[in-house]
Parts: sequence; C-alpha cells; structure tokens
Amino acid sequence: MTTRAVLWDLGNVLIDWSPRRLYEKLFRTPEEVDQFLSEVCTMDWHAAHDRGVSMAENREPLIEAHPHLEDAIRAWESGFEGMVDGTVDGTAEVMDALAGQGVPQYALTNMPAEWMEPVNRLYPSMRHMRDVIVSAHEGVIKPDRKIYEITAARLPHEPGEVLFFDDRESNVLAARDFGFDAEIFTGADSLHTALASRGLPSLARV
Repeated sequence: MTTRAVLWDLGNVLIDWSPRRLYEKLFRTPEEVDQFLSEVCTMDWHAAHDRGVSMAENREPLIEAHPHLEDAIRAWESGFEGMVDGTVDGTAEVMDALAGQGVPQYALTNMPAEWMEPVNRLYPSMRHMRDVIVSAHEGVIKPDRKIYEITAARLPHEPGEVLFFDDRESNVLAARDFGFDAEIFTGADSLHTALASRGLPSLARV
C-alpha cells in the first residue's frame, strides 16, 4: 500500500525529553535524583497525566506524603522546559523535507494537557502537524487499541497508508496490530531508511 502520510510520536522522537535533565539541577547528587524519580514522581504516577488526570489533582497526595519535596513535585509541571533540550537529531529536518514535498503529517502522543502549550511554542516543527491526537484529551494512552481507533477516525487516510514512528516497541506493535504501518524510531539513520523503503528516497538524504 502506498504511504500517503506520516504520523509522529513526540517524546524522544521529535522532542528530546528527560525528567532527569531538570532534576539534576534541583537535587545535589545523582542518588537523590534516582530516588526521587523511582519513588516519588515515577513514570507510573506520570501516566495518570497522560490519561487526562490534571497535574494539580495528581500531585496533592504526593505533597501530603512528601511535604519536604513539594517544590520538586510541583516542578514536574512548572519545570517542563527544563526537561527538554531541543529536537531529536535529524527529525525536524525530515519533517521540513516532508512538508516541502506536500506529505501530510500528524502526531499521536501520550502527553499531559498541561504540556501541549509549551510544546507548540518551543517546537516550530509542530506547525507541520495537520492534526495532533493527545492522549490526555482522549482519556486513553498508547498502546491501548482505543487510541488507534480514535486516530484512524481523525485521519483522512487508511491506516495502512500512514507510516507511524514511535520509540516504544509496545506502541509500534499495537499500531501494526490495528493496521497502521509502523516503525520503531531509533534515530535519524533508521528514519531515513524507513522513509526510503516506502518510496520516499529523496527524504533519506536530508
């Protein structure tokens, strides 16, 4: 089937995102950072934000349990810009090239609602997105099949015509199972190869 559009994950595909980047500035030692991210603001805790729970609501139990860490807990929302460091190497250039050739682009992201404004402000490549499906807005996260159903309904293409890039294997496998053409994103080289194999060879040379 001909590839007619590209669907992007955002975190660590377009956006170079790591909470550790912020908390290394807020704590004195790597051990303190490790403890905070493994026991307080964990990825399991953060997943509630991706599902649409507000950060204001979700942080209150943590603050009650760890009052001495209140500032650090609140920084999960207010310090987002300290967690990111520009775009992942090569992705923005490919997006520009795709846009230049008129290839439609979309995004499907597990992301809190609170972070979409800074993402749109900080990342000029977001202007290429014709639609962005945000998990927090839909109340469901990848790799749940429901979010792929929502995406398929929103995009004006058959799933098999859409090439989806995500850095998590579970999300890629779920997308393939639904019917999307999907590849695990591991960097610029694999990105170029995947595009070239779908008949977009000029994009592999950006």
